[in-house]
Amino acid sequence: MDGGIVDSRASRLTIDSGAYGYLTIDLVALCRNYEKLATIVAPARTAAVVKADAYGLGASQVSKALYEHGCRDFFVAHFIEALRLRPQLPRDAAIFVLNGLLPDNEIACVEGGIIPVINSLEQLRQWSQTAHSVGRNLPAVLQFDTGMSRLGIPPEERAAAAAHLETSSRLDILFIMSHLASADDVGSAQNGDQLAEMRRVAKEFPNYDLSFANSGGIFLGGDFHGVLARPGIALYGGAPTSGVANPMEPVVRFDAAVVQTRTVPAGARIGYGGVHVTKTQTRLATIAAGYADGLPRSLSDRGAVYYNGIRLPIVGRVSMDSATIDISALPEGTLPFGSLVEILGDHQTLQDLADDAGLISYEILTSLGHRHNRRYV
Repeated sequence: MDGGIVDSRASRLTIDSGAYGYLTIDLVALCRNYEKLATIVAPARTAAVVKADAYGLGASQVSKALYEHGCRDFFVAHFIEALRLRPQLPRDAAIFVLNGLLPDNEIACVEGGIIPVINSLEQLRQWSQTAHSVGRNLPAVLQFDTGMSRLGIPPEERAAAAAHLETSSRLDILFIMSHLASADDVGSAQNGDQLAEMRRVAKEFPNYDLSFANSGGIFLGGDFHGVLARPGIALYGGAPTSGVANPMEPVVRFDAAVVQTRTVPAGARIGYGGVHVTKTQTRLATIAAGYADGLPRSLSDRGAVYYNGIRLPIVGRVSMDSATIDISALPEGTLPFGSLVEILGDHQTLQDLADDAGLISYEILTSLGHRHNRRYV
């Protein structure tokens, strides 16, 4: 498929698979994005953030592809994600849990060979106690809050954390880390503030390496890189920095099938609530994608899809399973039943769709449903 062009074979595949469209994930582009980021931060290592099922694209497939390209460090958010990913990767791949562990998950974490990110004194003490109970050293990462007020050991608890590490002989702290809150905005003063705070943390914990940069942080310069960068959205083709051209390759294409076409007169009400009323005779198509498939409801009467490079506006409200588009710009008969239209692809980027929806690219990716035929290239 190119630019929304659909041949008869593609249409038959849609019907044969039972799906009403395709979500295509380009693993080659994904790996090229990883290589680009790794080149920028070298000689530091580059990890991959694969939380939320690799931002909706499939943590197993994404992680395996990146492992083949040399990635050995993978970050998830929840422990359950780590448990699901662990059997998919060789044992030399490190899997880190950004949210740390809830009580009673410690032994399962030890048995799975999974590494918790410690965000509080309570988590630190519990993991240390677990290490003593199993009689061996356990790896961990310490995260510090440098101004985001979300996760991490706060400034007032740093002294107690340092004192605990001095008396605990069973923890192997692999590195310390923090998370940048405004890295996508190169002009944000918060970046400099967090860097200054991270340097203070590094002085208080001088024996440990540092991990700091997320996707945007990679492009803020070497001061932010540390020994391990942790890109997420940039791997998947999202823009790491706002207001400039996106240096990353697109990874996702989303095409949905036309399930009905019709011509309506002027004054016809379209969709739930009848909020859109046609001003003239209008040719419409209903596509098999709605907010359950990653086409946000906020695109109602403001977004669009494409066919052969031609923009086709969404009219009326986006439904759970479908949306209506105005196809009057196409020659009559050029969009037959079963054709595929482009939601994400050559003519509409991830950021374009997010902007039209009033969302961020993260929300678009993580909301992509599983009812369409997923193809990994």
